[in-house]
Amino acid sequence: MSQLETRSPRRRTLPDAAAFWVLATLFLMLFFASAAASPLYPVYQAQFRFSAATLTAVFAVYVVILLVTLLFLGSVSDYLGRIPVIITALVFSAAGCALFLAAHGVGTLYAARSLQGIATGVATGPIGAALIELQPPRSPRAPVVTSAFSTLGLALGALITSALVQYAPSPTHLIWWVLLAVFAAGILAVLAIAEPGTRRPGVLGSLRPTVTVPRQARRTFAGAVPCLVATWALGGLYLSLGPSLAVAATGSPNLLWGGLVIFLVFGTGSVAAYVLRTITPRTAMLAGCALLLAGVAVTFGAIATTTPAAFLAGSTVAGAGFGLAFQGAFRMTIALAMPAQRAGLVTAVFAVGYLAFSVPALIAGVAATNFGLHSTALVYSASLAVLVTVAAGILVLRPGRQRTAAG
Repeated sequence: MSQLETRSPRRRTLPDAAAFWVLATLFLMLFFASAAASPLYPVYQAQFRFSAATLTAVFAVYVVILLVTLLFLGSVSDYLGRIPVIITALVFSAAGCALFLAAHGVGTLYAARSLQGIATGVATGPIGAALIELQPPRSPRAPVVTSAFSTLGLALGALITSALVQYAPSPTHLIWWVLLAVFAAGILAVLAIAEPGTRRPGVLGSLRPTVTVPRQARRTFAGAVPCLVATWALGGLYLSLGPSLAVAATGSPNLLWGGLVIFLVFGTGSVAAYVLRTITPRTAMLAGCALLLAGVAVTFGAIATTTPAAFLAGSTVAGAGFGLAFQGAFRMTIALAMPAQRAGLVTAVFAVGYLAFSVPALIAGVAATNFGLHSTALVYSASLAVLVTVAAGILVLRPGRQRTAAG
């Protein structure tokens, strides 16, 4: 440890193992909250009367704000410590829930999604780094949990919220009251965790809008970018227009279908990432790309022929590819960071992912408004297939470098 680095006294008493799972659960809940709005979009759309372009804009503002937050604040916990930054993120998330409870128009939705974006952007780096610092020595648990819990949170957020919206009273309020209570309890739990990282001067210099990719990780990171873009572009489509696609594919107005297709993508991805967590990162990325390509092809055919069963099957296969490909890319890059570089590199991975999460989805929303949802979904699926093929080609053509990076 440098002379300028300081570690906070361990006055708090929560054991490291318990602290690890508290932070992992809160990481999951942040993504849960970000997906909870998706099944509500059709409800808000009917109440406030806005177009598909506005719908995807409400989704995209969350991602844009998240990305800006990552760029400016992604490494701040390397200087201020993990715990204060995580608590700040939870406060923003609770405030976002409160705004959703008070929503009375599109402007409030934009504001609430912006607060959620700030919360997730502030929390991603420090929680990801803290999990690495709290895991047992030489354990690969933290990167697996980080990649799996992000997708699991999205899956559960969409499915549980859609069920509440369809069958529970007060559909636009109940889920936000529950999440508000969860984040309030989370703040109290984090206050019991000893600071796992270090603090050092220079925080103002860290606020530059830059993405930190250490020199030793740059080649591997660049090779993983097409894979990251392909996976998160798929996720952006389902989280923004997934419920609308489900209605078009099934012909049913039941909102649970919208949550189900999102759950199939992200839930299957989370399960695949966890079950196959012991395979090498390169193998995970290759298998993920193959499954993504197959899933997108089936989904394309299902949309073209309006076949509900094929649409659900294609979403499931594509979801497995999503989870494996993202897990492999994340593990391959984060393993190359030194302790003081971890938060910055986690930020870089999620910055690329969230840029791919928002821009294609926003373009799809504008296209759906002008050319129809059916045609837009077909073009989007074909574009994803091309991108996945490029990502797989990079892995096949650079086997030696990727194996070295994985090691």
